[in-house]
Amino acid sequence: MKPDRRIELILNIGIVILTVIGIILMLTGKPVEGALQSSGLENFKFYTVLTNVFCGLIALIYLICLLTGKGTEKMTALKLGAVCGVAITFAVVAFMFGPLYGFPQFYKGGNFIFHLVEPLAAMAEFIVVRRKRMPFFYTVIAAVPTFIYGACYMLNILINGIGGEWPNTNDFYAFLSWGWPVGMVIFAVITLSAFGAACLFRAISNKRKI
Repeated sequence: MKPDRRIELILNIGIVILTVIGIILMLTGKPVEGALQSSGLENFKFYTVLTNVFCGLIALIYLICLLTGKGTEKMTALKLGAVCGVAITFAVVAFMFGPLYGFPQFYKGGNFIFHLVEPLAAMAEFIVVRRKRMPFFYTVIAAVPTFIYGACYMLNILINGIGGEWPNTNDFYAFLSWGWPVGMVIFAVITLSAFGAACLFRAISNKRKI
């Protein structure tokens, strides 16, 4: 086995293992106050959890493709979407929530895996592994999962209302604290951030193309 392929396997196995550990910690641990956590399966409403689980699932499928020797090229757009999701999670905590509210509660238990370790592993894997040149439309595909999450988040509030007081509310990210117009702007900014991240990772990968 070539060294590059061995590194690719190790990194993707690591991402899968981190996802499993993160899910176990999330399901069995107590919610950390002030860290946007819930109990058990309710955690699957959070962007952080869904993007990390998506990243782990894509890594698992990619592993199967690697071991069978076929299909890895078809996974590239999904790989790009997965790394963009966890990169946004990492950036929001590292550069916004952490400085504003303090880092400790965001890096405890499952959050330590999902806010820090797995995103860093996924970004490292995407940068280190050399791939064929990616066309531009892959960046649009990569932003779709974030767009779908945001659309479902806003649609749920539109149908069911905001609900009670935070954190027991449908607007648990407080997007609508300043009203719908600002909430829609926030939704657009997050989607564009995913697209921007996709453009960045595509550019880095294409410079190292096979």
